[in-house]
Amino acid sequence: MSINWFKYSSPQTFFPVAGKLALFFGALAIVACAVGLYLGFFAAPTDAQQGESYRIIFIHVPAAWMSMFLYVVMAFWAGIGLAFNTRLSGMMASAIAPTGALFTFIALWTGSLWGKPTWGTWWVWDARLTSELILLFLYFGFMALQAAIDDPRRADKAGALLALVGVVNVPIIYFSVQWWNTLHQGASVSLTKSPTMAATMLAGMLIMTFGFWFYGIAAILLRARCIMLERERVSDWASQYAKGAA
Repeated sequence: MSINWFKYSSPQTFFPVAGKLALFFGALAIVACAVGLYLGFFAAPTDAQQGESYRIIFIHVPAAWMSMFLYVVMAFWAGIGLAFNTRLSGMMASAIAPTGALFTFIALWTGSLWGKPTWGTWWVWDARLTSELILLFLYFGFMALQAAIDDPRRADKAGALLALVGVVNVPIIYFSVQWWNTLHQGASVSLTKSPTMAATMLAGMLIMTFGFWFYGIAAILLRARCIMLERERVSDWASQYAKGAA
């Protein structure tokens, strides 16, 4: 049985589906984060060099991965909206930005907590840290630019241009430890090399990544529903949903 995916490109048809998916992924996020935190903070062995302080990676690394991944997804939706002038694409890009900014802030904050016992300082103008900070400013800039323009369609187009230009920063973040002499350690997990950590550590980190991913999906879908109701408030279907929620 084939599924007509274009049917869900309309806010009216996507709205109820988004609500059901948000509940589903929210439940998955709770379970995955609980398991991941248990493995990371209780089951994983103590690191021989960094001691207990290394356990911050179970939050820091998944948050850093999600900060980059969500920016690419945001730029993708923004680009689709710019190219095809679709309403839902711009709404999705707008919904992604706050969650992406949250993960970027968590990555920077936990990185500082990890850097103090490891490097002896809260912050250095390291290539990866600096480019990750730029990523946070790009998220903020995207949201501020959209908020400054009253017309949602013009705001989506302006934000899309900024998002697409900012994509160049994502590979800079990822490859910064290879391109420059940096204090930041290299990747512990790679698709082309065997992991350099114990199996329990790797399992905890990957499960936490899935937990953050599930949370991101749930939060984005819920926020997208709010944006749909706000932008489509003059439509009959949005008015009915708004009255039902009230």
